Amino acid sequence: MNHSPAVAGVDTAVFTVPTDAPEADGTLNWDSTTLVLATVRCGNITGLGYTYAPAATARIIEDLLATVIAGLPALDVPRMNEAMHRAVRNAGLPGVAAQAIAAVDIALWDMKARLLDLPLVHLLGAAREDVPVYGSGGFTTYDDDQQERQLRGWVETDGIPRVKIKIAESWGRCEERDQLRVAKARAVIGDATALYVDANGGYSAKQAVRVSRALADEGVTWFEEPVSSDHLATLAAIRDHVTLDVAAGEYGYTLPYFEHMLAAGAVDCLQADITRCGGITVWLRAAALAQAHGLEISGHCAPHAHAHAAAAVPNLRHLEWFHDHVRIERLLFDGVLAPDGGAVIPSADGTPGLGLTLNAERALPYRVC
Repeated sequence: MNHSPAVAGVDTAVFTVPTDAPEADGTLNWDSTTLVLATVRCGNITGLGYTYAPAATARIIEDLLATVIAGLPALDVPRMNEAMHRAVRNAGLPGVAAQAIAAVDIALWDMKARLLDLPLVHLLGAAREDVPVYGSGGFTTYDDDQQERQLRGWVETDGIPRVKIKIAESWGRCEERDQLRVAKARAVIGDATALYVDANGGYSAKQAVRVSRALADEGVTWFEEPVSSDHLATLAAIRDHVTLDVAAGEYGYTLPYFEHMLAAGAVDCLQADITRCGGITVWLRAAALAQAHGLEISGHCAPHAHAHAAAAVPNLRHLEWFHDHVRIERLLFDGVLAPDGGAVIPSADGTPGLGLTLNAERALPYRVC
């Protein structure tokens, strides 16, 4: 007889938080960000997980996922992850369905660790004591003063030794300004801080190669999505022609996506987003896949959703300390981490699970459903 506690149900909530200034990257602009929260219940224990996705993601959780995990053993997270993947077959997995699964999967791992009274990293098994982070923002809408304040905050206040800004403004049509902003970023942070850039797929192939030469002159070492990651052969060709590390993978919603990217030789470092790719269960598999190809993995955005899993993989390069998500997670949750000296320690205070709790009072003004 199975005496394992069972999942009682799943609740959802949606919060939309305006940005603190207009924001844009190479191919998109926005003025708010939506977080979809999943709360899984098991007796008097709950687990929380979330994704950054449209509000419709909550409906997928309620309509397609909640019933397939209700009543299943709360400790059997991979079993429930598989059940959720099967449940969305006809809805289509890539996109919001995968994000819905991710939110619930993260909540299930959080709940399991709480049931066992362990920090999640201790349940998963730590491969490292801390998780390196890099400051990420530098939006194309920022003027020089905004960019400088943000960079100095990461480097001088937080002690983060690696930072990233957005380039390829307006689908690569502002190449001169891109290069000028990179040069100004280097002047602000000095030579000792690593400088990264993210084009969000905004350049053409030859333009990316041409721009890379100017980036290399400024000591840039990380060139994220120089062209769209939909075109793996082109991405691989650019990787062969530049000296910077090429990174991509944030739009991966399935494990085969990452295998195709790695098999194509398209990246020097694989990115994967735990809130998009099906949660902690699948993210750990993506990390193992990268390791099998001799590569490192980098966690994309949502730093508090990633931190414990990131500490559990030996081939981690770093985790993105993304301005929007850091701000939102500090606003909505208690128990957030601090990147002192350029790293976070997810198990520092011994709090079970992810160590996060929703601050209902602070969150209420931003709840939309």
